[in-house]
Amino acid sequence: MAAYDGLTAYDGLAAYDAVRRRVGEGLPARRPSGSPTPRGSPGECPFRPRGSPAGPPVPPATATPCRLREGGRPPPPRGPVGATVRSKGGSGAGDDGTVSEEQTVCWSDGSGEERRALWRSESGTPPPKQVLVADDRMNADTAFRLACEGTSLLWRGDFHNARQLLGAMARRVDRRPPKPGASPEQTFHFHRQAQSRRARILNMLLLPFDAGHVIPLRRAPDVRLACEQAYGQCHEPYVMSLRELQGVLGAGEWRRRGVRVPALGESITPHYGVFSPVRGEYVDLVAEAPLPSRGTAFDIGTGTGVLAAVLARRGVRSVVATDLDARALACARENIDRLGLSSTVEVRRADLFPDGRASLVVCNPPWLPGRARTPLEHAVYDPGSRMLRGFLDGLPAHLEPGGEGWLVISDLAERLGLRSRTELTDLFDRAGLTVVGRLDARPLHSRAHDPADPLHSWRKAEVTSLWRLAVGPGAGLDPAP
Repeated sequence: MAAYDGLTAYDGLAAYDAVRRRVGEGLPARRPSGSPTPRGSPGECPFRPRGSPAGPPVPPATATPCRLREGGRPPPPRGPVGATVRSKGGSGAGDDGTVSEEQTVCWSDGSGEERRALWRSESGTPPPKQVLVADDRMNADTAFRLACEGTSLLWRGDFHNARQLLGAMARRVDRRPPKPGASPEQTFHFHRQAQSRRARILNMLLLPFDAGHVIPLRRAPDVRLACEQAYGQCHEPYVMSLRELQGVLGAGEWRRRGVRVPALGESITPHYGVFSPVRGEYVDLVAEAPLPSRGTAFDIGTGTGVLAAVLARRGVRSVVATDLDARALACARENIDRLGLSSTVEVRRADLFPDGRASLVVCNPPWLPGRARTPLEHAVYDPGSRMLRGFLDGLPAHLEPGGEGWLVISDLAERLGLRSRTELTDLFDRAGLTVVGRLDARPLHSRAHDPADPLHSWRKAEVTSLWRLAVGPGAGLDPAP
């Protein structure tokens, strides 16, 4: 189920947002009034602005990274900053994004003692092969240079200083925006490459976690609830990037607050890894389109369950909502139960269609053909348009006589040159489907009104459509724009 473009990260630490805004290029701003001096670091907070009289200047880390030879041992540790880390790579994360026993990170602390923890990466990124243990003495320029060179940093300093350091690294990445392409498609690919580079660099800043999702750092927040909601219980230490933690905390905040859905008059609570229905135009289209019948409906790729809930509230007597993702299934069931619709909506694990036929089959597939680099991107990118093709090809066999299939999809792929309108309508023809109607809506999301977005002109012109499809020939609607 496609929703919004990327995860909105809420780090759960709003009290320090003002500090983050004051951060200048180079060194972060002063600490909030009354906050303690980080213990164990030289002088006062090393991220103070230039000209501050507090404490002597702190030199950056001087240790050089060590790339381990296969079967080799790390050199003797040189202290907390610059201690080496060894990685034992496995076959990759499981389908649920959790770690396996083969994915571990080993390092030597300042005393020379070897430590080991599991490696956690939702995107399935293998454990880093080159890591330095870093603390509050490392400045942003050094951290950024090391990250660009492929060295990860296992943070052992103050937690809020790590957040400020990540923000400073992000500003350095953003100094080099993607160059415009010669065509919309090329511009889009340059944009994706820039996003990938940004994620790779920022994911180099790592955090240690003790068993039970506890961060053993000064001034670290309590993240146990958000991490347990995302990953379940954890009884062993692990290492994860700070950026991934921000995504976990952002998802936890969405889940706590919920997303108001005007078509329902209530809120939907998305889970971690399940996209939130913040792009309300596609929900409104399903709420407004004329129903062919109030008998049985299928919601294919239900995600949060929002479209199944809308159909049930419109009076459809029986709705079967399907998905393959375990997190989506749990999320949809929770929302349906909380909305009091469990007697009408059945959430079922299925690859696209459940058994049987329905008078209405709704599908909101990923809108852009392309390779998904992370599990979250599977709701945005549809490799080879497999889900779109599977829905259209299988629709005739699952529609009752006189029934309709509703395809909810944006034309952004067409505007970017990733797919043409003719290619889409050819898929209709190949499946033996006729267009009997179409409803359109303009985007309401913030990126459509952000001139700084590299894809702004195409997002602004984007149209989301609900295609009403039926089996067999008919006069239908002219599919031309």
